[in-house]
Amino acid sequence: MVNENLIHKALANPFRREILRWLKAPREYFAQGYIDLDCGVPANAILARSGLSQSTVSAHVAALVAAKLLVSTRVGQWMFLSRNEDVIRAFAEQMRSHL
Repeated sequence: MVNENLIHKALANPFRREILRWLKAPREYFAQGYIDLDCGVPANAILARSGLSQSTVSAHVAALVAAKLLVSTRVGQWMFLSRNEDVIRAFAEQMRSHL
């Protein structure tokens, strides 16, 4: 379930950790119209907040999705992102028990 190496690689980048922080408390970081509590935050809202290029943000999001730290949900033309709390919890517990 938890690929420790992929997660460490994903978390090594400060911007990826920032994305996870934003999605932990989306009401603090995104306008109300952007949040869909059932689906998450649209990828374009993360892009707008970051000030980075679309390709850069996509690469960072892809790394977080590959590590299963984020879940992406497509609704029509929109891609919504949310944290995978089960994986985050399992990884934290694994680190706590092994270190």
